[in-house]
Amino acid sequence: EPRQFCSNPLNSLFPENLLVITAATDETDGFNRFMRTAKEFNYTVKVLGLGEEWKGGDVARTVGGGQKVRWLKKELIKLSEQKDTVVLFVDSYDVIFASGPEELLLKFSRLGHRVVFSAEGFCWPDQRLASKYPEVHSGKRYLNSGGFIGFAPDLAAIVQQWKYKDNDDDQLFYTRIYLDKTQRTKFNMTLDHRSRIFQNLNGAVDEVVLKFERAKVRARNVAYDTLPVIIHGNGPTKLQLNYLGNYVPTAWTYENGCGNCDDDLNALHHYDDQMPLVYMAIFIEHATPFMEEFLDRLATMNYPKGRIRLFIHNNVVYHEQHIHQFWERHKDLFPDAQLVGPEENLQEDKARTMAVDACKKDPECDYYFSIDSDVALVNPDTLRILIEENKSVIAPMLSRHGKLWSNFWGALSPEGYYSRSEDYIEIVQAKRIGLWNVPYITQAYLIKGSVLRSRLSQVQLYQDDGLDPDMVFCRNVRDQGVFMFVSNRDEFGRLVSSANFNTSRLHPDMWQIFDNPVDWREKYIHENYSKIFEDEKAFVEQPCPDVYWFPAFSDKMCDHLVETMEDYGQWSGGSHKDERLAGGYENVPTVDIHMNQIGFEKEWLKFLKDFISPVTEKLYPGYYPKAQAIMNFVVRYRPDEQPSLRPHHDSSTFTINIALNNKGRDYEGGGCRFLRYDCRVESPRKGWSFMHPGRLTHYHEGLPTTRGTRYIMVSFVDP
Repeated sequence: EPRQFCSNPLNSLFPENLLVITAATDETDGFNRFMRTAKEFNYTVKVLGLGEEWKGGDVARTVGGGQKVRWLKKELIKLSEQKDTVVLFVDSYDVIFASGPEELLLKFSRLGHRVVFSAEGFCWPDQRLASKYPEVHSGKRYLNSGGFIGFAPDLAAIVQQWKYKDNDDDQLFYTRIYLDKTQRTKFNMTLDHRSRIFQNLNGAVDEVVLKFERAKVRARNVAYDTLPVIIHGNGPTKLQLNYLGNYVPTAWTYENGCGNCDDDLNALHHYDDQMPLVYMAIFIEHATPFMEEFLDRLATMNYPKGRIRLFIHNNVVYHEQHIHQFWERHKDLFPDAQLVGPEENLQEDKARTMAVDACKKDPECDYYFSIDSDVALVNPDTLRILIEENKSVIAPMLSRHGKLWSNFWGALSPEGYYSRSEDYIEIVQAKRIGLWNVPYITQAYLIKGSVLRSRLSQVQLYQDDGLDPDMVFCRNVRDQGVFMFVSNRDEFGRLVSSANFNTSRLHPDMWQIFDNPVDWREKYIHENYSKIFEDEKAFVEQPCPDVYWFPAFSDKMCDHLVETMEDYGQWSGGSHKDERLAGGYENVPTVDIHMNQIGFEKEWLKFLKDFISPVTEKLYPGYYPKAQAIMNFVVRYRPDEQPSLRPHHDSSTFTINIALNNKGRDYEGGGCRFLRYDCRVESPRKGWSFMHPGRLTHYHEGLPTTRGTRYIMVSFVDP
């Protein structure tokens, strides 16, 4: 192709002579991202069509886009005489800049043509034109009209030829001009075959990787080893562009972390009664452990309750008791609450629709906050933080403790299900911290009321046959061009696992030590337990030689254990004959129930290993407990049943003995005497554990209980 430089030596292109023109009818999330990257590199941008009605057809599904050419035709008439002006036309919703005007113009001049269109691997919209394109030895062969650059008079002359309808196809129009050899020569046109300037992602997703530089990130085309200036997520590659846009150009860098997280925050400095009005919807769709704790957190959120409209959909009969208790305690906090119970038989998708519609219909509703029951929002400021982030849709990043299972996906498979993005693990483990534009969020998220009443107003957000409501929701939000962010800038909490939750037990949370260890610990371990390791002198006592006394169980654990035993009810008779033991004979019998009788043996041994062994190692240095135990049982002492226990050794290396109720309130008397030291411990504290050697030195007896019922939990460790 002849290279005609005419009056413009291409090597003297100045950024001040460059004008970027784009088309957009709405300031969508994609548009704002485009403008942010343009501003970052000081591009001069002229936007055509803002506020106008789009008549260019449904470009995502069929041909169209001619309206853009009509706008451009009108705009370029003004510039048709400006022979030094270079015009870059790009789409905006699905485009980002990776570099600035200097590099753009340098690459344009190196290509040595007056008009350069971007190139792609698909001949669209008319496949039959493919053979008419000039052959290329390397690179993409076909024209894409989402990005082109050229001198103003040349582009003006090209678009003056437009005389079609707004919903005719813009790409077909430019393609025909390019394929006309006379015109191609006249305007000295070429395509950017090797993505030096324009990177179209459709058909090229695997060619493009992130290249982390010092304080910025580029997209690199590994097929042609180029660093394109403009990235265009054309066709079905919007999600890949979102992924790249989480980094390029400075959205997240190794040097500075998140580059735009603090850009347009919505600072909440209002008085309580002027805070945004939030419709908060709670969904209990399956039996979930730690429900009381979940509901209590609603009452302790750091947000004025008068500015919350609470909606609860409970689909689980088992949880009615918990809702009832919560309501009795907190109904004055949420006077306008709406509770929908299992008796109404409302399907999940309909319940979600009902809740979100309430916010849609109320022009006063500023935000819609949706929370599922398996979310432990431990951070009481979560709602405030999410509002301040000022995004259309945003989720707090939550994951299961110590697992990669989280409430977002970094990528989608071609079928629209989970796919692991390259950065997923870094985000879940908070190795990269920021705001991440992702294709799928679930379980907890905040939506702006204004977005529900505009961009999302015509959409059935949750209902579609055969698909989970969360999948439907995310697909619909994506299809409307609304970005969904997940934030890991703060610690918000975690996800609870409900898989092995057996509601036929009296207190099923007790069995959750394996699946939900953090929640279990918060509920069932004494609040001062961890202080043993920080300040031993203050939290471990030694009432008798080598008998240690320390906080172990919470009140709740004591109560639940006693209630579980009494509910089970098969106390041993306290006689020497004991079928539960290997030899069938107990030398020093008590009235008791063993852990394995209630199916709690595995959980108990886990408790010994995680919570008792570390204390043993601290108090008896040099001994490393195996944390094995065959004899683990709750003993019941009553004046009229078995009040006391004669002197004996335990068949253990060491024994723990935890008081499960209160002396003075539940019983009188009781306690333990160590004969060798003639030392008595007579005022046990509920939830506190004794630990003492089992044999040789610590011969001991149980002192008589004189009134009421005394319960203790005993474990013979390392027999």
